[in-house]
Amino acid sequence: MPTIPESPLPSSEPGSPGRRRRPRGVLQPAIRAVLALLGALAGYQLADRVRASSFSPVLDQNGKVIWLVVFTAAGLLLGYLLGVVLSRLIRRGLDRVDEVMARATGAEVVVGIGGVVVGLFIATLISIALVRIPIVGPYLTVPIYLLAGYFTAYLAAKKHIEILRLLGVRGAFEVVPGLTPAKLLDSSAIIDGRILEIIDTGFVEGELLVPRFVVEELQRLADSADAEKRVRGRRGLDFVKRLQNSSGAVTIDGTDYPDIEAVDAKLVRYAKDTGAQIISTDYTLEKVAEIQGVKLLNVNDLANSVKPAVLPGEVIEVKILREGREQDQGVGYLDDGTMIVVEAGSRLVGSRVKAEVTSVLQSPSGKMIFSRVSGPPPASH
Repeated sequence: MPTIPESPLPSSEPGSPGRRRRPRGVLQPAIRAVLALLGALAGYQLADRVRASSFSPVLDQNGKVIWLVVFTAAGLLLGYLLGVVLSRLIRRGLDRVDEVMARATGAEVVVGIGGVVVGLFIATLISIALVRIPIVGPYLTVPIYLLAGYFTAYLAAKKHIEILRLLGVRGAFEVVPGLTPAKLLDSSAIIDGRILEIIDTGFVEGELLVPRFVVEELQRLADSADAEKRVRGRRGLDFVKRLQNSSGAVTIDGTDYPDIEAVDAKLVRYAKDTGAQIISTDYTLEKVAEIQGVKLLNVNDLANSVKPAVLPGEVIEVKILREGREQDQGVGYLDDGTMIVVEAGSRLVGSRVKAEVTSVLQSPSGKMIFSRVSGPPPASH
């Protein structure tokens, strides 16, 4: 499987727009101060024990004071340095927790906490045997607790939908009245690009998600040997990055269904499990989602609904750009991209003419206007 590029995913580098930085506050200075004090205390106690042992050098009173000061200062310095390293690690960990919690749903958090409890219980059982190992046994229990809690929480959050289904919890998958469902962006809507402007206008409400398997599909297109598919894939990956950089509007979701191969089937399954809605331009996917009882928002339907209404008998001015498929037809376009077929317009290619609308054909793929020339073309200047 091709490797997913890092560009569309949230960056972990400082100053990256895809990641929120935690304000410094007092956490780091507090950790450094505490560890510095603990280091100084440890140094003082170590110096006191060494001085009282038989291995200590024979020192006068001033020498004993210097002995204590040196060990205390060394402990203070080592504790501070350890605090610098540890505070940075803790801050990175908290930043990571912020990112995970921002993407996690309530069901994931609850199941993840349950996973931690189960992991700690398993670690307790394992520790009963480990503590019997001489010398190193008690020290092995700490990593066992950490690893067991982490892995069980990770697995529980990853498979939270299946776990809740096994437990018979149905309410977690239902859309709560008054709560806006999440929106899943499929590859066709991303490559189309109009979703960027729609999101910027604020008409799309709810959490916006791009499943990782959709990003992988875009990656496969970008690596395709076919030039057209390669351009579409790279365009899609670029739009994912732009969506993420737009105030973090979109989140990459790692949920996957390894037992399902087709990306569209995964998308419908995920939407059905979570109560989310799909945003797409794929007419076939819309029909499949309708059969499965999943709500799909088609960008083409939205574009057609906001186009200015053109009625039969109305006269419009249009520039004929090329000949049509049928004999003596000319083809032009409105400013919004709607195609206009002009009867007896093939001889007027390159001219702007007044055309009278005869009929309007509305289809899922767009709107097409049929017309005829209603007057002579304007005189050229």
